[in-house]
Amino acid sequence: MHVATPELQLSSKPAALVLRTARLAGPVFRDDAADRTGLSTSTVNRQVGALLKAGLIRERADLTPAGAIGRPRLPFELNVTDFLTVGIHIGYKVTSITTHDLGHRVVGAIQIPTPVAATPEETLTAIGQSARRFAGRWTGRRILWAGVALGGRVASGGFVDHPKLGWTGAPVGRIIAETVGVPVSVASHVEAMAAAELVANPDQNKASFLYFYAREMVGIAFSVDGTVHTPSAGPPVIGHFPTGATTLLDPDRTGRLEQTVSDTGVVEAARALGLAVTDAEGLHELARGGDPTARAILEERAEVLGRTVALIADIFNPDHIVLGGQAFTDFPATLPTVAKALAATSVVADRDVRVSHSGTTVQQQAAGAVSLDAIYADPLEAVTFTA
Repeated sequence: MHVATPELQLSSKPAALVLRTARLAGPVFRDDAADRTGLSTSTVNRQVGALLKAGLIRERADLTPAGAIGRPRLPFELNVTDFLTVGIHIGYKVTSITTHDLGHRVVGAIQIPTPVAATPEETLTAIGQSARRFAGRWTGRRILWAGVALGGRVASGGFVDHPKLGWTGAPVGRIIAETVGVPVSVASHVEAMAAAELVANPDQNKASFLYFYAREMVGIAFSVDGTVHTPSAGPPVIGHFPTGATTLLDPDRTGRLEQTVSDTGVVEAARALGLAVTDAEGLHELARGGDPTARAILEERAEVLGRTVALIADIFNPDHIVLGGQAFTDFPATLPTVAKALAATSVVADRDVRVSHSGTTVQQQAAGAVSLDAIYADPLEAVTFTA
């Protein structure tokens, strides 16, 4: 079983450039692919031939211009019908399992409660077995790779320290590879979310952006020149950041960011104020129904998040800020409050701030980006591990 450390970057290898062109611009002719990639026509021809042999792209003879002679006038496109990858996002409470075609589109998705077991190995085995059964629904399509995105620190070989789940050196890569039966890549989930932004918006390869995630956990990732920065010591930890004074949130007065703005945190604040809610969606429903206390809690959460995003952005000074996670997307009515708090706190005027294109599927897109990373980075090498 092969366990890979994902690169989380826009690869410049010739086969990767041609495959990316097929994904983004296909059906495309070879001379047009040469113009788009900056490769010579002969190099494009060689890569197209190799990718056709591997089955990752296919020719479209039906789109050949009338009177055209020779294979260079046969357009090619990504093969989105014969292959799948499996994405697994392991959350503190919920694990999502998805299948993706080579274009990063979600083909199927399920959610399961994150299994509670005596050991990480037992939890991971249960998740892997669920993923294998789910992938087995697509008979006739070949599973190329699996990708796992989760919180905590990911070491080489797919070993994970996840304090919230109580894992130390958990063999995530090995167990998922063994149970699903395909090569596996493992990445920190916020870095994977930033990588999914690069997959969806490769034009950002010459820009920098700060990705800020908030849901049950909070975290950040930074991308510059088409590469997500992956510190060897693990992703930046910001859950302990001070929030300043709060009125409704953080009833235990921890003063810490994650306890204040997480889904669990806002639910605890709501219950402390007498609201009968059991989860964040229940709080959102009350706010949509006009409950002033529920709305005030969510507005204060947005204000705290906006201030924190501004302070971190002032350190990195990115070209763009991308906000991801259900703390931003599940109740978009508070986004103006996030923007106002960010603008009032940051020393930089008119920052470019956008909400992730992934929206409420951000966890699925992150896991999909990890599952496709090896194929997008070096497609011809990746298929040798799946033969």
